[in-house]
Amino acid sequence: MLLSSVQIVAVVFVAVYLGRWRMGVQRRNGQSWESLIARLQQGCNARELSEHFLWKEGLSATPEETWDRIQGPRGLWAMYKNAQVMLEMANFAAQHGDVNPMILETLRSDAMQIRACVLKAIAQYTLNRASESVRMNAFHAASMYTGMAARMTQLLQDHAEMALPEFVAAM
Repeated sequence: MLLSSVQIVAVVFVAVYLGRWRMGVQRRNGQSWESLIARLQQGCNARELSEHFLWKEGLSATPEETWDRIQGPRGLWAMYKNAQVMLEMANFAAQHGDVNPMILETLRSDAMQIRACVLKAIAQYTLNRASESVRMNAFHAASMYTGMAARMTQLLQDHAEMALPEFVAAM
């Protein structure tokens, strides 16, 4: 009796996993530049972080100004979500074009680092509110985010110019 219950639970678990995996594959196969860009969130006010946002890396704000401009944890969460979308955009570009593998690897690495840094900053924020370490982690995440956005702009400029205006408007 116990063995058959375990087997049933295992089969159900595997079936749910395979179903979710298949839905994810279908969703990825049905994506377009427009659908990916439409998923970008505008809550982080990233344009206010740099004079040359999307065209050049680097911030023109202090950690305190960055925290205020991104609206604290709200902006961090938007960066977290957008890093995932830009990662999917890089994967989409890899599937549909001849893209330099180094650029793709850099974008993938950036996305993972941004997401880890944002999670760390949000965890610190829940414990300490806007302390100096939270602001520094937010500054670091924002710096990486502007760099990733600039690299994504270059990728789109080189491989999907028709999507570039929408990307610039969404960011």
